[in-house]
Amino acid sequence: MTSQWDAKMEAFGAFIRSQRKLANLTLRQLAELTSLSNPYLSELERGMHQPSVRVLRQLSDALHLSADVLLAQAGLLDPDGGSGQATSEQPGVEHAIKMDAALDETQKAALLAVYHSMTRQPPDTQ
Repeated sequence: MTSQWDAKMEAFGAFIRSQRKLANLTLRQLAELTSLSNPYLSELERGMHQPSVRVLRQLSDALHLSADVLLAQAGLLDPDGGSGQATSEQPGVEHAIKMDAALDETQKAALLAVYHSMTRQPPDTQ
């Protein structure tokens, strides 16, 4: 069970690193935004710590992600909330792009920009 939990923490750390890079933040900038130490965040990104709810909240605020997404990534919440549906805060397509290991960060950012440009509601012209 421990190795399974370690694997979840490593995956969570990779997710945080990915989101930080998508937000174009350095580790130091994220540390400033969250009031967490640079070494702690580095270790978190390497899967060496299990974050508290307070840390998850600070990360969700700084990275503009819902707390539910981070709780699910940390293995503390069912990723789809038990409904089988993507949430409106984290659409399925957006999540899939962010989690695709075959894409580099530049490609992810480009795909997300295109996706967002095509899914935004046009302004009401009436």
